Amino acid sequence: MKKILLLSDTHSYIDDQILKFVNQADEVWHAGDIGNLKVTDAIKELKPLRAVYGNIDDKDARSEFPLDNKFSLENVTVWITHIGGYPNRYNQRVREELTAKPPKIFITGHSHILKVQYDKKLNLLHLNPGAAGKHGFHKVRTMLRFELEKGAIKNLEIIELALRS
Repeated sequence: MKKILLLSDTHSYIDDQILKFVNQADEVWHAGDIGNLKVTDAIKELKPLRAVYGNIDDKDARSEFPLDNKFSLENVTVWITHIGGYPNRYNQRVREELTAKPPKIFITGHSHILKVQYDKKLNLLHLNPGAAGKHGFHKVRTMLRFELEKGAIKNLEIIELALRS
C-alpha cells in the first residue's frame, strides 16, 4: 500500500501546512505549475516526488520534470500531465492516446478547480487537485490524498488548506 499526496499549481508557494501533509505520505505527485524549484526541492527532502512541468514553469523545471509522467504503482496505471482537460473535454494533445490506452488514473492541474470525476466511457478516474498555491482565482487552497493498494484506489480525501490570501 502507498499513501499518495497529490498537489498542483503551487506557483512557487510552499508552507509548513503543505509540508505537514507531505510528511504523512509515502509519495508526493505534483501536476505542474511548480514555479520556483524550491517547492519541489523541499518536497524531495522529505519524500519521493513524481512531477510534471506546467505552462508557467521555466527551463529549469522543464529540464528536471517531463510534460507527461506515465507509470504504474501498486498495479495502478497513472498518467500525470498539467493541461489535459477532463472527461468529455480532454485536451486535443492527449485525447487520441488517452482513448486508445487509458490509464486507471488520469491527473491534471492547470484549472485551479478541484475535480474528482469518473469517466465511464474510458473507465478511468480523473483527478485535479485544484491549486495548493496562492496565485490564481481560486478561493480555497486544495490538495488530494489517497491510497493505492493492489490495483485499487482507496480512501480518497479532499484537503482544504486555507483560504487563499
